[in-house]
Amino acid sequence: MHAIILDTETHTLNGLPIEIAYAPVSIENAKLSLDRHHIYDQLFSIGHEKISYASMAVHHILESDLVGQPDYSSFTLPSETQYIIGHNIDYDIRAIEKCGVDCSNIKAICTLALARHVWPDAEAHNISALIYQISQGSSKARDMLKGAHRADADIILTANILLHIVHHLKIQSMEQLYLASEDARIPRTLNFGKHRGSLIQDLPADYVQWLLRQEDLDVYLRKALENIALKKA
Repeated sequence: MHAIILDTETHTLNGLPIEIAYAPVSIENAKLSLDRHHIYDQLFSIGHEKISYASMAVHHILESDLVGQPDYSSFTLPSETQYIIGHNIDYDIRAIEKCGVDCSNIKAICTLALARHVWPDAEAHNISALIYQISQGSSKARDMLKGAHRADADIILTANILLHIVHHLKIQSMEQLYLASEDARIPRTLNFGKHRGSLIQDLPADYVQWLLRQEDLDVYLRKALENIALKKA
């Protein structure tokens, strides 16, 4: 189980995990396989914290569902985990880090970034929209999405999307998928400031240097700017 698709549901936006699910995945001959027989899905209690109604409206987990469940701090990853895959996976990694899980050596693979790369013209890149797009609006997709926004259902839906991404990009290994994800995360355009909408490669050199001096700069934007700075040096 060196690679897993993982999803969490939290008690508030960026809150504590109240449900965590994962399943082992592998890639062979440019085809993704998910092991449905080893799906892990667990609800967790969060002490005296309350589930926000906004979050409840998304995942439909009630506080009564958490009675008698293990404390969220008891969650651990399989010891051999090297890759964690998910849609906007950084959110889920931050959630399990709140459990005390050390993710410093984990290679995160973001299917949201990959989907934006593979289908740049899609109307939306959330899980539900992508499932409908892949299936061309079929009734089967509607049936699959009835359980969406619960962690166990979302890992299966994410695997379905990833299967198409792996095929499209002709991915042969998990490391190759990770590298494709890392590349897809690097922005090509700037989405803020006076140069909003500009290609990063076209930014003035002095503005690139100014951005690089900002301490709170997104790590992937920093990579893009550093690449441009090297080319313009």
